[in-house]
Amino acid sequence: MHVDLRWKQRFQNYEASLRELRSAIEKTEYSTLERAGLIQLFEISFELAWKTLKDMLFYEGYNVNSPKAALKQAFASGIITEGELWLKALDGRNLFSHTYNNTLAEEAVELIKQTYSPLLFALEAELKTRL
Repeated sequence: MHVDLRWKQRFQNYEASLRELRSAIEKTEYSTLERAGLIQLFEISFELAWKTLKDMLFYEGYNVNSPKAALKQAFASGIITEGELWLKALDGRNLFSHTYNNTLAEEAVELIKQTYSPLLFALEAELKTRL
């Protein structure tokens, strides 16, 4: 598969996940199931974000094989601007996947809505300019 095409195809999946995430974060109150769904949508979107970056960076000549390496190179390349916050979002994604405590899940929802989803949406806008 042509590497240019690969990151663009991955980006389409990323955009689709963000449409669902946007819809989910518009709510103000969540049932337990809806809260779990929002956290899962964030995890999927984050996964697609770093993998899209990985594919794009590979196209640009960089070989990164982990989320942290992809984020650091994307920051160094000027694709993302808030490198430390992205790394915190990565830590959050890793923590959220093991969150079965209601209080932690509620905190996760607020972090996703207020802090982490804006990063994902900013990346979407940046990658659109690079298509």
